[in-house]
Amino acid sequence: MSHEQIELVVASRNRKKSGELNDLLAPHGIHVRSVAEFPEVPEILEDGDSFAANAAKKACETAALIQHWVLAEDSGLCVDALGGAPGIFSARFSDPGATDERNNAKLIAELAQTPEERRGAHYVCHVAVADPSGQLRLTVEQRCRGRISHEPRGTSGFGYDPYFLIPEYHQTFGELGMTVKHAISHRARAMRQLVPRLLVTLGLALGEGIRSSEDASKRAAGRLGG
Repeated sequence: MSHEQIELVVASRNRKKSGELNDLLAPHGIHVRSVAEFPEVPEILEDGDSFAANAAKKACETAALIQHWVLAEDSGLCVDALGGAPGIFSARFSDPGATDERNNAKLIAELAQTPEERRGAHYVCHVAVADPSGQLRLTVEQRCRGRISHEPRGTSGFGYDPYFLIPEYHQTFGELGMTVKHAISHRARAMRQLVPRLLVTLGLALGEGIRSSEDASKRAAGRLGG
């Protein structure tokens, strides 16, 4: 099996998120395409009650529509002092048409009276992979612990990254270089767990497809020869 045979569509139109996933998967020979390349795919309504439910829905519905292997990811920030909020509503925490700036402003406002020792939080990344028939084949979930800073620091990343402080590094995700972030982030940890299983699953599926094609060719040749 050649690496060129491994292709995966990422069910996200978030260019920064898709780029980050591509950076994590490309070294393993996985060619990543964005769902933005498939205009027939509508926005999938994320109406699940968990990161797992949303990721699975996006992966399965998108895969069934375009008949490709699809990776979908649902991730978010869970703040201890807010009872786990914003959680699955991280992307639209402030309002349905939220921007990173408005989401961060609401987060900091709600934590205004929260002391340093109670500003713990974690990022969650749940990844789901569906096959071209729309069947869920793989799932993984990982987390990254940190704290919410009082002021934004750094300009890298996206979402809540400028406020998500990693105590061990004394820097936020907005300040950390991509090399470090790709080693410790929730998304990087999920990809490390996923990739070995993904390579096996895709390899087996591609192998079965190749064998099926070869068998069909042999049967056809046999009928012509007869």
